[in-house]
Amino acid sequence: MSTVDQEAPAASERPMRTAASESLRRLLQRPLASYYLVLGSAGLLLVLGLIMVFSASSVTSRLQFGYPYYFFARQVAWVVVALPLAWVASRMPARLLRRFGLPMLVVAAMLLALTFVPGLGVTRGGNTNWLDFGGPFLIQPSEPAKLALIIWGAGVFAMKGRLLTQWKHLMIPFVPVSGAVVALTIGQHDLGTALVLMAIVLTLLWVVGVPTWLFGLALGVVGVVGAYFVTASENRMSRVVSFLDPFSDFSGTGYQAANSIYAFATGGWWGSGLGASRLKWGQLPEAHTDFIFSILGEELGLPGALMVLGLFFLLGFAGIRIAMRTTDTFTRLAAAGITGWLIVQAIINLGSVLVVFPVIGVPLPLVSYGGASMVVAIVAVGILMALAKEEPGAREALAARKQARRERRQSRRIRG
Repeated sequence: MSTVDQEAPAASERPMRTAASESLRRLLQRPLASYYLVLGSAGLLLVLGLIMVFSASSVTSRLQFGYPYYFFARQVAWVVVALPLAWVASRMPARLLRRFGLPMLVVAAMLLALTFVPGLGVTRGGNTNWLDFGGPFLIQPSEPAKLALIIWGAGVFAMKGRLLTQWKHLMIPFVPVSGAVVALTIGQHDLGTALVLMAIVLTLLWVVGVPTWLFGLALGVVGVVGAYFVTASENRMSRVVSFLDPFSDFSGTGYQAANSIYAFATGGWWGSGLGASRLKWGQLPEAHTDFIFSILGEELGLPGALMVLGLFFLLGFAGIRIAMRTTDTFTRLAAAGITGWLIVQAIINLGSVLVVFPVIGVPLPLVSYGGASMVVAIVAVGILMALAKEEPGAREALAARKQARRERRQSRRIRG
């Protein structure tokens, strides 16, 4: 075959690649691209999460409650509660969302404080971060506190406007109030959630544009506080040490990390098949909550794991895109805060189950089993969809689509 013949297919592929990239560029230029990226990626994560919660919890449900659908049914119930709330949130304009910031933060802080009241605060896994109101009403106040801190903080910074050129207005009242919320969470011994809250604070400070020296100082304070509370607890310190070699203390502090590695190894490249996990038969604790990604990797293999990573990438891309394309300060900060929260928490969870980080104990957003965490994450996605409508031309495009639907319905009625 001649050189010309060999080069011909490569030359013919270039227009195809150019056409594909041009189509992608045009797609992303549409006013509602971010809106549908958030909806699609979050929706697929939610569906995949429901499937994996059923698969990962079926054995534990049968052993504890006599039938395999207990945790799955509760998860579906929480999703059914959350979806209408997310729908309402997705239809709120940014100026209305701002008004909810302070009430949300006050309620969240009060709930956090109530966990220290004997009889109301419930201790699980060494953390007193649950409230028991009797019956099925067991909630984790630190979850709504994440969203409340974002909405309130974005509203405070948006209200200050030009005053943000002064460093004291960047810090007060946001940093002291945020520090109080983080302190309440640390008082519950929930260092994982406290780290997520600190990440939210740093994200908002970075996006609002604090000076480099001030951001470095805040980052240093967070590092010192985190290091202190890790070294102050023998259990946390042993986790940090054991994650470097979890098999050195397989029956102790390295048990979860080592079995997480076994789960991925058992699944191999292509997985053992949906529902065919071996580690969920009692070997891997928290299989349907913090370590659900391990079961997913075991059953769905590398393709399933990459799909989850890809969906979180799309969600993060869409959130950053919303923050960058808007001209409204509140929208930019709220979108960045929600995106930073969901992606940082996902990174912490994935890093723990992949034994890149110590086991910290935070759920995988939109995927792991959980009541308050699932409801708040779904509502946050609804708010992100509402913020996507603040992009240039987005509301006009939605109005045009609604008008087109009305016209189609009217034409059907006339024909009928």
